[in-house]
Amino acid sequence: MKAFARLLERLAFTPARNAKLTILSHYFQTTPDPDRGYALAVLTGTLDLRQVSPSLLKRLASERVDEQLFRLSYDFVGDLAETIALIWPTDAEVSTEVSLSQAVLLLRETGKLSLPGVIADLLDRLTAPERLAFLKLATGNLRVGVSVRLAHTALAMGTLRGSEEIEEIWHGQAAPFLPLFTWLAGGPSPAPASAPFRPVMLSTPITAEELAPLDPTRHIAEWKWDGIRVQAVAEDGMRRLYSRTGEEIGAAFPDIIEAMTFEGAVDGELLVRRGAEIAPFADLQKRLGRKSVGRVLLQSHPAALILYDILAWRGEDLRPLPLSSRRARLEAAPFDSPRIGLSPLLPFETWEELARLRAAPHAPVIEGVMIKRLDTPYIAGRPRGPWFKWKRDPMVIDAVLLYAQSGHGKRSGFYSDFTFGLWEGEELVPVGKAYFGFTDEELRELDRFVRRNTVQRFGPVRQLAPKLVVEVAFEGLNVSQRHRSGVAMRFPRISRIRADKPAADADRLETLRAML
Repeated sequence: MKAFARLLERLAFTPARNAKLTILSHYFQTTPDPDRGYALAVLTGTLDLRQVSPSLLKRLASERVDEQLFRLSYDFVGDLAETIALIWPTDAEVSTEVSLSQAVLLLRETGKLSLPGVIADLLDRLTAPERLAFLKLATGNLRVGVSVRLAHTALAMGTLRGSEEIEEIWHGQAAPFLPLFTWLAGGPSPAPASAPFRPVMLSTPITAEELAPLDPTRHIAEWKWDGIRVQAVAEDGMRRLYSRTGEEIGAAFPDIIEAMTFEGAVDGELLVRRGAEIAPFADLQKRLGRKSVGRVLLQSHPAALILYDILAWRGEDLRPLPLSSRRARLEAAPFDSPRIGLSPLLPFETWEELARLRAAPHAPVIEGVMIKRLDTPYIAGRPRGPWFKWKRDPMVIDAVLLYAQSGHGKRSGFYSDFTFGLWEGEELVPVGKAYFGFTDEELRELDRFVRRNTVQRFGPVRQLAPKLVVEVAFEGLNVSQRHRSGVAMRFPRISRIRADKPAADADRLETLRAML
């Protein structure tokens, strides 16, 4: 665990991308199997491991540490794993070498009744940094700023392989990735997976000012749908539905799997559609993450695919072709199900015409427009230039801060998770939560406000005096039966602190409901 603990510590405190790559590459090249493979799985979120509940860890800590001392420490640190790692009482002279693979096997194979005692015994034998690494592993809460693509790039460094080659064979590999590391060292290629996931091409944001010098005749535009990006692959007798990160989600969408009667791989947006009406994202959320879906939910929340690209067709890889050719192939491809359709192209000749379409879409679930250059192949990753997303201007309200909680990771010790509300009559009604959008300087200002204006405490939650107004930006609204306000915001964020505005002048709940 020493090397893994040092890896996590260095990654957490290294913001620069190239420095992270160097750290990761050195670890993968110097750490023996199977530890490096398990570390790779942890960093990429592919390790199938029982996660230890926070309640179990809190109970273990309460048996070793004064309850009030632990509560105050957790309140200040803001991260459960870090608090326990630091406060756990051990003999400074005692430390036992435990490998990462041993820790993985312990969590994977220990029975539920024996697990608390085994965890406590292991924490007794580890140093504080190792305890933190183990607890992060056990809870699945790393937050060290490593994406799957960054890990693939680090793996390729110092080898004869490229990160794109790794992404091509990544799906189907499993921890501890022994065939993968053998291949990276010059050995045979791992066996390919059936109906494999292809690394996706991503877009970058753009503004009207950045669009102005570009030639609109060299681009096409489509609606930006408020669903989730998916890749539908039907090859070699297998049918698989992947998320944009390569996670297989077909079990939650058997109606889509059944409709995939083609032979190829297509790229598109997964939505809930009732007739011609596209449902809000909240309806799709009810099906996401499920291992199975009942008949009632299948009927009430029917899924659909809107396609905008084709990656392979009947054994031919189409990704090297320009978008103009791929679009023609997509339009010619037969899809025999009403659940699968093509994303329509928007008619425009100037960016001003496209701006007018973007400002007044025909459906509220549309987030903006996608702009794609016609001459570009399908390139994995996020290249700057071929694909752009031009989102609609966010909705904005002025709300009053009501509650706050401490953050985690780099925000440990700061209050950074906020609940805000709007007026209904003489009462402030909570309408949402936000934990980003502000600068580091604004975070310190908000933290000072919380500490000076706490009126009541509920565990880690601080109730605040209703004094501070913040401008909240969000992407959309849905009707919600789970919220007292009756609405749920999409991607809320604190865009500005309105210290100039009295709380009595904040927006009212009817203003927010009218935005629906």
